[in-house]
Amino acid sequence: MTTIENPSTAASAAASGASATERFEHDKSPFAAVKDTPKERVDTLARELLSGIHDVVRRNHVTYDEYNALKAWLIQVGKDGEWPLFLDVWVEHVVEDVNTAHRKGNKGSIEGPYYVPDAPELGSTATVPMRDGESGDPLVWNGQITSTDGTPLAGKVELWHADADGFYSQFAPGIPEWNLRGSVTTNDDGSFTITTIRPAPYQIPTDGSCGKLIDAAGWHPWRPAHIHVKVSAPGHELLTAQLYFPGDPHNDDDVADAVKPDLVLDPQTNPDGGFTMRYDFVLDPAQS
Repeated sequence: MTTIENPSTAASAAASGASATERFEHDKSPFAAVKDTPKERVDTLARELLSGIHDVVRRNHVTYDEYNALKAWLIQVGKDGEWPLFLDVWVEHVVEDVNTAHRKGNKGSIEGPYYVPDAPELGSTATVPMRDGESGDPLVWNGQITSTDGTPLAGKVELWHADADGFYSQFAPGIPEWNLRGSVTTNDDGSFTITTIRPAPYQIPTDGSCGKLIDAAGWHPWRPAHIHVKVSAPGHELLTAQLYFPGDPHNDDDVADAVKPDLVLDPQTNPDGGFTMRYDFVLDPAQS
């Protein structure tokens, strides 16, 4: 199987950003979903966004040098293809909070820029595609999908996560197309078993415009280790979430501010190595 010979130099922010932008444009239809938005709504959002920017300028007495540096940086974000990265890291968590505040079932989290639809169907007892000798401790996950009233739901768990070097298939070179990605169809009672590897914490790309912002502001670029999921069942709301691991040093200061206590897992160490865990999903009925 193909492997990354030198992941630290094989992948770049520009390459990952361009891939994320291309994928977003291919998979999403952002304007179709809001084509009938009333002009009054657009007017409100645009004016309040601009007003917020104006307030920052006034409160902090922004200079022309700072303004021109911002303008140059915004232009470079586009050239680097990093708008999906920037928005998903620093804005999406608030959009997710607002849009799922009504839910009584599982808490969600951000999707991030590295989701790819149509991952291979793996059945209810699944081992996600991975390279021979894939780095990382084995992880076996047992779970079930139910509705908020406790009814078992036959559904689907889409799963994707970075490898032990912090890279995602289809967004970094040298990784097989569907590595550490899969779509798990549950049993009729909603149960499933997934075998994968425990991912590691990683830095978001720092060699592009987002990295320049992080450096200039004195921030850090780290995300805690996490597993991405999209969980669905007929007649119920889609749940998008990231699942985290206890003890990660960046659970409390995630650069994307996406960690919630309900999303932290409880893996148990196996005597013969690796981990097992239980994590179930409760989905809210679809709103009429």
